[in-house]
This record gives sequence, structure tokens and C-alpha cells, in this order.
Amino acid sequence: MSFTKETKTTIYKPILENINAFEKEFDQISNERKQQLKELTSFVESKTKNKQKVELTFICTHNSRRSHISQIWAQTAAAYYDVPNVVAYSGGTEATAFNPRAVKAMEEAGFKIAKTKEGSNPIYEVRFSDSENPIVAFSKKYSDPFNPLKDFAAIMTCSHADENCPMVFGASTRISINYDDPKDFDGTPLEAAKYKERVHEIGREIAYAFSQVEK
Repeated sequence: MSFTKETKTTIYKPILENINAFEKEFDQISNERKQQLKELTSFVESKTKNKQKVELTFICTHNSRRSHISQIWAQTAAAYYDVPNVVAYSGGTEATAFNPRAVKAMEEAGFKIAKTKEGSNPIYEVRFSDSENPIVAFSKKYSDPFNPLKDFAAIMTCSHADENCPMVFGASTRISINYDDPKDFDGTPLEAAKYKERVHEIGREIAYAFSQVEK
């Protein structure tokens, strides 16, 4: 995989429309939340200015919803804002599966998602552009060999993992950016709306963090 982009990526139109909407809503992010997101910006900026590879691992307990959504938006935001050498990963304190409700919500946001391996823990290829390598998405522990094992930022996306995983071995920094779990609404009339809401919230905040990176 090449980590240096020479030209701006052509991102799928529905995703661009979402990012344009996010940018108009940056002022809706509270100052307290922006301070939390600044930690992510600072890590990316420091690595970028030193021309180093930027590895981000988004962590939630089951690696099924919020961590995958964050990973995908981070890789997309890096391409959109021309932040080079970024590779986003996700993991959990245990492995389950990339939840199909979250997969559907990301498809509705404009991502092209193809299942490449069936089973209880399917493997998906997620695309935001035809010119970029797909994001390989499946559930795994954060320490899985698929993920970086040192010099990465551990970004905690749920409070349960944040509280129950006090040490993320190999991480050079730990950042807490927790989100409410859309799983709480599974099987209810609000299910689809809550997944869409979480995809939008995570996308907006990740986009904000990358928009602030000085290269």
C-alpha cells in the first residue's frame, strides 16, 4: 500500500455531500468536545509534520459499530483533507462482528460495501472512492496482528472500553472520544434513525478533527 497521495482523491458524491453538511455544522460541536478532538488533531499533525506514518486504532468493546464507523470516517477524512500517510484501524477488547445495522447505515451515507467473506464474523471491503484502496473491515481485538502493535493512537470510542481497558499496550497516546451506542435502539422504531444519527455525529467530529490539521 502506498501512503503518499499526490493528487486529491475523487470521493463518491453522496459522501462529499455529507462532508459538506458536516462542515456547515462544525459550530454545533461544543468547545469542550472540540478540546477532546484536538488531541486527535495534534497526534495526526505531529506525525504529519515529521513525515511519519499516522496509525489510528479506534477501539470499542465489541468492535461492531462505533469503532468501525469511526475508522471508516477517519480514512475518508484523511483523503478529503489531503492529510498524507494516515491508516485507520479498529479493534475491540473482544471480537464479535461488524454489525449489519452499522453496515447498512454506512451504505446509506454513501459508502460502497462488499462482503468478501461470509461467516459469523464476515469480512467487508469498504470504499469511499474508486481511486483508493478499500478499507478492510471485520471485528477483531485491538491487539490483533492485523492492527499496528506500536506507535499508534488508541482512540476510545465507547465508555465501557475506556473504563475497562486502562492500558492499551503499544499505543503512544490514548484519546477518549466516546459516543452513545446505537445498539440501545436495536429492534425499536427508532433503530434506523439512531444509526443514522450516530453515523452523522461521528462523521462530523472526525471531519472537524482532520480539518484542523496543519500540514
